[in-house]
Amino acid sequence: MTLFELEIKQARIQVLEAKQLEENFWNDSNLAQVYIRECNGLKKIVDTHKSLNSTIQELFDTYQAVMDEFDEEMRTLLEEEYSDFLEKLSVFEVDTLLSHEYDRFNAVVELHPGAGGTESCDWCEMLYRMYSRYASKQEFKVTVLDYLAGEETGIKSITLLIEGESAYGYLKAEKGVHRLVRISPFDSSGRRHTSFASVDVMPQFNESIEIEIADKELEIETMRSSGAGGQHVNKTDSAVRITHIPTGIAVKCQNGRSQHDNKDQAMLVLKSKLYQLEIEEQMKKLAQIKGTQKLIEWGSQIRSYVFCPYTMVKDHRSGCETTDVNGVMDGDIDAFIFAYLKEQVS
Repeated sequence: MTLFELEIKQARIQVLEAKQLEENFWNDSNLAQVYIRECNGLKKIVDTHKSLNSTIQELFDTYQAVMDEFDEEMRTLLEEEYSDFLEKLSVFEVDTLLSHEYDRFNAVVELHPGAGGTESCDWCEMLYRMYSRYASKQEFKVTVLDYLAGEETGIKSITLLIEGESAYGYLKAEKGVHRLVRISPFDSSGRRHTSFASVDVMPQFNESIEIEIADKELEIETMRSSGAGGQHVNKTDSAVRITHIPTGIAVKCQNGRSQHDNKDQAMLVLKSKLYQLEIEEQMKKLAQIKGTQKLIEWGSQIRSYVFCPYTMVKDHRSGCETTDVNGVMDGDIDAFIFAYLKEQVS
């Protein structure tokens, strides 16, 4: 069995296309959208594979022509086409590394500052901006489900729903603790500070997954929304917090239009968290079978962002690094995600 498994993908496309022709396909619109996204994602990979194979043959033909009768203009054209091919191949390689079923799902992302008060809250807001910029570049949709502002500045906690093809597959690379080193803008003495923020990422639960939760396992509370104002605050008692008693997992949503909307969103996030726990258990078992320990446990420091005395962003898992701090903070994190994905299968 190979990572790409072209035949399996083609067979799955046929199954999904047959489902879309069924009379009752749209009876459950949420599940229908799940199947459509999966089918489109698989078609994109298969079609890209076919296109790249065709491009390889064209490049080889051009190369043969240049070797038979050298032409400077044709050589320049070949170099440009080859460079373009390598870029497309790199993107395709990332897509094929997203091999798990849940990789294609939307992502629920939670950001929390570490110890350090104002510094860490500000760092948390910087990360929120970074992921928002990244999502925009990927043409993903970002929805704020819950938001709690820092006491002086920044963010004390935020929960995001990031929707797009394979959003979880990409963003799962960001799960862990992120470390910032910089001259603090809040320190009148201009001293260097180190701040930490945690990023948790889970696939959004959808109706194609079966998770049953008994009512007696839930504690549901309603409260007034809180936030920095504008889109993040609702003046009525519409915010909902749901606690899963057996695990102690608690989620809160406040940005829906009503208490009913917030309850529905909170249940989806809760099921996503429970689903993530199951995924992590499967990964631990797989690691034991393989005799490897590649799973990055929650709480580990995965990446450092150094603004002073030099500029560097380094991922401690893959070793990937760059001096373009500003680019990274503007959402250019593809290199880190790609390196992480390759590390998982190497």
